[in-house]
Amino acid sequence: MPTLLTPHPVLGEPAPRRRRRARRRLVAAGIGLALLVPAGFQVADRVAGWVPEPPGQDVVDASTPPLLLALEDLAEYHAATGTFQVVVDREVDTRYVPSLISGERVSFLATGSADAYVDFDGLDAGGVTLSPDGTSATIELPAPRLGEVRIDPAESRVLDRDRGLVERVGDALGDNPVDDSELHVLAEERLAAAAAASDLRQRAEDNTRGMLTGLARSLGVAQVEVTFAAPADGVG
Repeated sequence: MPTLLTPHPVLGEPAPRRRRRARRRLVAAGIGLALLVPAGFQVADRVAGWVPEPPGQDVVDASTPPLLLALEDLAEYHAATGTFQVVVDREVDTRYVPSLISGERVSFLATGSADAYVDFDGLDAGGVTLSPDGTSATIELPAPRLGEVRIDPAESRVLDRDRGLVERVGDALGDNPVDDSELHVLAEERLAAAAAASDLRQRAEDNTRGMLTGLARSLGVAQVEVTFAAPADGVG
């Protein structure tokens, strides 16, 4: 009777030993990962350092230094400032030609300011009379004058410009920009007339009188009289 061979069972590793080995492998993998991450950052930094940066731009300032053109001692007290505004409506017609064909009409809004000032040069030439006891003084000054009008470009602009066909074609074919210098001259003249018709000079007198009176009283002069000469003909 044949003998049945019973295969011997394959003995494996005990389960606790397998778990310990797997745990050691995980620990080793974690240590390796911890060592590779900083190394990876270092390699990335080195690679980034090898990549050339895009070329930058150099700014060269070739401006000339400012020059002192004039230096004068001022002996004027600017006592008041007025701001004025005017609309200059200027039209140029071509004789016997419709405005649609040739001509121009421009509306220009101009904003400018002017100062009223007093000349203090006379104070050194007997313009101040002090009483013997030093308690009162009389100050004689020339009439306030108006300075030149200063147009503010930020507050001035062309409101409307209507040009004929000839002028528009000339602008399209020519290289010269539109010249508005005559508009500025007209605006300055009208702003100066508005300043002269205002109370700017009277306000300059009041402000100058108040300034000198306060200054004299701070020096111990109790009574101060400030007078102004009559405006001369042609004084702006």
